[in-house]
Amino acid sequence: MTVPVRPEDAFDATAVHAWLRGTVDLPATEPEVTQFPGGASNLTYLLRYPHRELVLRRPPLGRKAASAHDMRREYRVQRQLKPVYPYVPEVIALCQDHGVLGSDFYLMERVPGTILRGDLPRGMTLTPPQARALATTLVDRLVDLHRVDPDAAGLADLGKGAGYVARQVRGWTERFAAARTPNVPDFAAVTDWLARERPDDVATVVIHNDWRFDNVVLDADLAVAAVLDWEMATLGDPLMDLGGALAYWIQADDDEFFQRARRQPTHLPGMPTRAELADHYAERTGLRPVAFHEVFGLFRLAVIMQQIYYRFHHGQTHNPAFQDFWTFVSYLEWRCREIIR
Repeated sequence: MTVPVRPEDAFDATAVHAWLRGTVDLPATEPEVTQFPGGASNLTYLLRYPHRELVLRRPPLGRKAASAHDMRREYRVQRQLKPVYPYVPEVIALCQDHGVLGSDFYLMERVPGTILRGDLPRGMTLTPPQARALATTLVDRLVDLHRVDPDAAGLADLGKGAGYVARQVRGWTERFAAARTPNVPDFAAVTDWLARERPDDVATVVIHNDWRFDNVVLDADLAVAAVLDWEMATLGDPLMDLGGALAYWIQADDDEFFQRARRQPTHLPGMPTRAELADHYAERTGLRPVAFHEVFGLFRLAVIMQQIYYRFHHGQTHNPAFQDFWTFVSYLEWRCREIIR
């Protein structure tokens, strides 16, 4: 579902249409433009033409991490993965002329289907066996991604190779320090523990880095039709990717505060626990996460939310959805310390 474009996220649709017609065969009539409301990082829009729907991705305004929101990189990852990992949308055009939109942006074909968010769409039900099968399918598609040969995909240069875990601990610690506001804890106990306890890399594979239901399009049979949001994809440790996914997996017996942050229907009867998901991944790969991966996943989620809140705190975005993110960042610091304890 899309909504009218927020005024602060509006762009010159006429200029985009004119540029796009020089690249892709499209009708002369300008598209109807709406916005996907769910994203909190890159901005995503629907361009509806007669008989064709395109999705446009662009960076947000305001302060950004130096390595974030790279449209060229995100476009390239999907273009290269598509032949060897079929669950990637078809990208069709990358614009690097900042005279059009003020930044790089790219377009891809819209993949029809259902995206699961906090609760099931109206009229949709899942039996407990269906819920469990759906969760298992989500993990299986992550396993498939981790089995992609980076060389075969032309992505051998996507990451920096060995030492990924150490770089992640150091990098996300620095990102938090840069985005910290006075109303959140300093995470020192958490980052010190992560630096001490970090394991060596178990492998170097293509990882998505934001794996959850609302980045997946399901077809009518509840199979994965497409995986979205490749912004943070890189070469890295597969257990770090799994740990990030588990950080979003809020299960039925989690506390009330955590439940309020739920963005997926992972609380439904039949949905596996985080431990059961880790077991299934281990059965498929022989690799099992430890407490470090769970804590790091939660810490990284806290940093992502804090970076978004930083923009709201400093008036760089006025999206009211971000105004209470600081409270959840504080909660995640407590949750990390509880796991460590």
